[in-house]
Amino acid sequence: MSTEKPALEVHNLTASYQRKPVLWEIDFALPAGKLVGIVGPNGSGKTTLLKNIMGLMQPDGGYVNLFGKKLDEVRQRVSYVPQRESVDWDFPASVLDVVQMGRYRRSNLFKRLSAEDKHVAAEALEKVGMLPYAKRQISQLSGGQQQRVFIARSLAQQADLYLMDEPFVGVDASTEESILTLLSEMKQEGKTVVIVHHDLQTAYDYFDWIVLLNTRLVAAGSKEEVFRSDLLQEAYGGRLTVLSKIGDLISRKDFPIREGEFKEKEGLGDG
Repeated sequence: MSTEKPALEVHNLTASYQRKPVLWEIDFALPAGKLVGIVGPNGSGKTTLLKNIMGLMQPDGGYVNLFGKKLDEVRQRVSYVPQRESVDWDFPASVLDVVQMGRYRRSNLFKRLSAEDKHVAAEALEKVGMLPYAKRQISQLSGGQQQRVFIARSLAQQADLYLMDEPFVGVDASTEESILTLLSEMKQEGKTVVIVHHDLQTAYDYFDWIVLLNTRLVAAGSKEEVFRSDLLQEAYGGRLTVLSKIGDLISRKDFPIREGEFKEKEGLGDG
């Protein structure tokens, strides 16, 4: 895979829901072969950003390039994992059926899967620890297991750029750690993985690159560049007034595990 061009470029992207701006003139580029975390408070536009990148929303302005081209030209190189709650898990399909869907392309929608396709799908299930559940209906799985299946489907696509919207919601700590280990292995293979994430501790520990959002782009760069008290204060504002202490938290790497726990920890409540 060529690394001459950024894996993802977002140029002056503006997007809104019912004329209310959710993203405003977002502009950044991501190098290939990185694990990237998109972080920011609730309602900051993280999911909207992924939807615009994947062409699921029409932006009000600006544009997106992937590997220097438009999405339709490189769609086979891009894989998307939406939020789990946006999926109809009652759809009558087995775990293996769902993962094998990742092997279909626009050019072979009506062709039978090859032996190689089936091998890749089984290998993806094995990587996320779900191969023993291959024949089970997806509706019979726990939330964490369903999330693993969707990640396996994404892996089966053998893409170069992976966009994942909160893939760790509903999974336990050990599952999250195993998935992050898998993503790190993907990075070693030259893949680029972009994850919407709320866990500041693992964001710092596992991601190389951070995109910090709050409607506008606050910062995009290496974790060392972005995890600064002034930038986090700008992103979270009054919701995290305790950021006068963030320097100590960063130096101790004593981040809260979840955004909600940060507010609880410092007595901020839900306001």
